[in-house]
Amino acid sequence: MPITRTLIVAGAIASRDYQDVHHDTELAREKGSPDIFMNILTTNGLVGRYITDHFGPAATLRKVAIRLGAPNYPGDTMVLTGTVERVEHSDQRVEHDQSAAAVTVTVKVTGANGIGKHVTGTVTLTLPDAAPDTAPARPVPRAATAPQAPPTGPVPPAGPVPPAGPVPPTGPVPPAPVEDAV
Repeated sequence: MPITRTLIVAGAIASRDYQDVHHDTELAREKGSPDIFMNILTTNGLVGRYITDHFGPAATLRKVAIRLGAPNYPGDTMVLTGTVERVEHSDQRVEHDQSAAAVTVTVKVTGANGIGKHVTGTVTLTLPDAAPDTAPARPVPRAATAPQAPPTGPVPPAGPVPPAGPVPPTGPVPPAPVEDAV
């Protein structure tokens, strides 16, 4: 995804991070940075979006544990990649549908730019379990469980429970419609 000056400034404002290094080029340079740079809260949001775009609307983020590395500057391109590291089935129920058993998925995530790794970490999420032996007693409406085609790549065809392995990397992120903008 392209890292624009607007994305950096808007992310800082949306997260109420008014540190000058996120919006004032001159002050950022005075402090030793070549330009303004993205804050961790914006990165956290982009990582969350990457995961929910891939796993669909039934995904509930439980934990996002990330660490920043190389800064994201205006003009950079960041590519997020992920690998499903663990899938755990349980008797717990999905919050929005108590008839569906939950599965917990842990994804290792990396975001790289031209300098190096901008972000590394793990994301834990829950999904409805579509395994035959734990299928819900009543059908869940398709809109609640079927992942929508994400702009970042294909959704696993096997249903909401992912196989272990790589998650497709991010591609160009289309601009959000004005009514959805924060």
